Amino acid sequence: MQAPVKTPDRVYRPWLGIFFMCVACALFPIMNSMVKMLTAIYPYQEVVWVRLLAHLVLMSMVFLPRRGLALLRTRAPMQQVICSLGLLGATVFFFSSAKYVGVTEAIAISFVSPLAVTFLAWPMLGERITLIRLASVVIGFAGVLIVIRPGSSVFQWASLMIVASAVSYAVYQIIVRRVSTVDSPATTAFYSALGCTLVTSVFVPFNWKTPDNWQDIAMMCSLGFFGGFGHYCVARAFSYAPANLIAPLNYTQMIGSVVVGYLMFAEVPDFYTWVGSAVIIAAGLLVGWQGRQRKA
Repeated sequence: MQAPVKTPDRVYRPWLGIFFMCVACALFPIMNSMVKMLTAIYPYQEVVWVRLLAHLVLMSMVFLPRRGLALLRTRAPMQQVICSLGLLGATVFFFSSAKYVGVTEAIAISFVSPLAVTFLAWPMLGERITLIRLASVVIGFAGVLIVIRPGSSVFQWASLMIVASAVSYAVYQIIVRRVSTVDSPATTAFYSALGCTLVTSVFVPFNWKTPDNWQDIAMMCSLGFFGGFGHYCVARAFSYAPANLIAPLNYTQMIGSVVVGYLMFAEVPDFYTWVGSAVIIAAGLLVGWQGRQRKA
């Protein structure tokens, strides 16, 4: 049996990686539903800023007392910057379009992210892409076209923004995977929140609406918990297991998104959403299966 490979303070343990990714995928649909509710009332720039600021405050409260200044030490500062930009792009693109797209449809379109990880890992991580993986990426994008159906009312700029969010999130995951060999997940989560908060702070004064009640304020602040803790779990998951094992677990969000969409917005996925989701998920699982076969 191959010995575990050590990282700065972690070892590769696939089951722990699976656990942390599943926790993240349970939190994200709840956060997405709150985003949909809030962006229908407030400017998305404001919601993005509050979500990221709460994320930064949460990371500081949890990790600074335990790690002190060690939390700020990074061996890959430029990669942390790219990681922050990836998370910022994923957040801004998604939040700006959330109120126009159903919860389930948005999650289904975002499922292109694991396939984008597979494709982008070739130039960014040097992971060779095989014909089966390339075919899986093509099939996955065909599934996205089934969901958004060009020429129908579902196909709109908001749907394309969800695709852009998924690609940005793929870049974020790849960089997280790379920096996990030199920096701790806590450091990555902190710098991701810090960089995003600094950038969005420039724009929020021009896009601000004072919250109407304490319930909206609490909901905005809770985005920091769901997003911050969720992305910390993502960073933790990628520090324990390889990308081609962890990334396909994003598909478990479909379960939560269907439940949340029905309970909070009375949304029922249509036939094309189910078919397109099945095609995308099948393509992603094919990538994961081929990766395990090669290792075996």
